[in-house]
Amino acid sequence: MNVKLPKPTSQQVNYYIEKGKSLDNYVQQEKALNKLFDLMPNNHDVSEVLLKCSTLNDFYSTNIFSVYSVAKHILTIQKFDLRLKNGDLSLVNELQNVTISGVEKHFYSFATKYCSHHNPEMFPIYDSYVDKVLWEFNKEHSFSKFKRTDLKNYIEFKRVLVDFKNYFKLNEFTIKELDQYLWLLGKEKFSKTKSE
Repeated sequence: MNVKLPKPTSQQVNYYIEKGKSLDNYVQQEKALNKLFDLMPNNHDVSEVLLKCSTLNDFYSTNIFSVYSVAKHILTIQKFDLRLKNGDLSLVNELQNVTISGVEKHFYSFATKYCSHHNPEMFPIYDSYVDKVLWEFNKEHSFSKFKRTDLKNYIEFKRVLVDFKNYFKLNEFTIKELDQYLWLLGKEKFSKTKSE
């Protein structure tokens, strides 16, 4: 599916950031999540991790059917909090793989959101809208060299996002602001073809 997207400019990014501020449910959910993650910044108490996972799963509809298994998995990851603080991108790929009833599940989008809510400038959020927008922009502008499947590898995803930011001279914006721009643009242009 080819969709014509407006060229990324400072004006476009600012437009979507302002548009996001008018979505009361989005604003209030983000506020609640920020408060929750500020109150519970660590990941060594299962009840706190479970609360963060459950709330993220509900607000973002990440379709995790066994939140407790995900929370327990987080507790098993070595030096989780230190790695979050240091922006260790390999943490996302480790966090996404959760074994539930003997079957390995991949909660990639959830893992990016969980890490991002702890350290938003180091961990951009992946979701299907962002994927589609980056792919469409790259088809038109060739801002980075990547295959579509590369976006499901977090280190590559972040590299592509940084390439996007540099190519379109959007360095005045934070990673979190670019997340919001890409997501809102994708939601507007691709909501009828949502796949995640």
